[in-house]
Amino acid sequence: MKRLVLLPLLLASPAIAQMPTPVPAQAPAEPNAIPLYPDLKAPKGTTENWVRFGDDLAVRNVTVPTITPVLPDPAKATGAAVIVAPGGAFMLLAMDHEGWNVARWLADHGIAAFVLKYRLNQTPADTAEASAYMGKRMADSLRDPSVPPTISEPRATLDALAALKRVRAGAGEWGVDPQRVGMIGFSAGAMTTLNATLEGKGTDRPSFIGYVYGPMLARDVPADAPPMFAAIANDDSLFPNPSYALVESWRRAHVPVELHAYERGDHGFGMGKPGTTTMGLLPQFLSWMDMRGLLTPKAGQ
Repeated sequence: MKRLVLLPLLLASPAIAQMPTPVPAQAPAEPNAIPLYPDLKAPKGTTENWVRFGDDLAVRNVTVPTITPVLPDPAKATGAAVIVAPGGAFMLLAMDHEGWNVARWLADHGIAAFVLKYRLNQTPADTAEASAYMGKRMADSLRDPSVPPTISEPRATLDALAALKRVRAGAGEWGVDPQRVGMIGFSAGAMTTLNATLEGKGTDRPSFIGYVYGPMLARDVPADAPPMFAAIANDDSLFPNPSYALVESWRRAHVPVELHAYERGDHGFGMGKPGTTTMGLLPQFLSWMDMRGLLTPKAGQ
């Protein structure tokens, strides 16, 4: 699979030279998208802005969040579900690269997937202006790698929690076990997944999480946090890793955690950068789910 590196994320990275130039794109048809808040309307005068990075679609200025189900063949459905949260610095969502492509792979392996299009920070409508704006904001946000990025979006966390609630409410319709509804997030999507995990209470949280190339800084982790599968490349130019403090936070809380620290892959490798062991990301996530019994239907299901 072709690698995508997003402009606002890697201005200071050597990987920037490898990325395609974003071009405006027509909004795709999303006939299966389900609004998380049926009564929420886009503010007057606003619209989503879609762009292409090579073959991959991304979107900015999301104000009406949705989930899109990507369901497995019933003959091989496991009953497990995963909400997929793409990244993009809370100013853009890599819908193909870290969303729909991931969801289709999971569905092909028997897991009901739901792509989360969450609300974002506002950016200029013009593509070139937006690229310059996002690049400056991201560079300012990452000046000190010892502290979390200053760009955030609290509404994204609310949308993740709402998505979990909606998937569990529709469990019967989608053939999903409400006790096996997890999340996997990439970069800002990983941060959104983590925030939903730490800010949600009890059964509002995901049942398990995949945390892919998010910041590895320490956090306060409750003893009833869900198991975590964490993955990052050791040469990540966006989130350099002097330590894996987040993983240690999970261990100190005595919560199961698995870390995959790839030698190479940089930031934004998505489902995997060809020629590196990051290509094993989703098969390893699947194996981890299987090891934890998450792919085994319960009696009576």
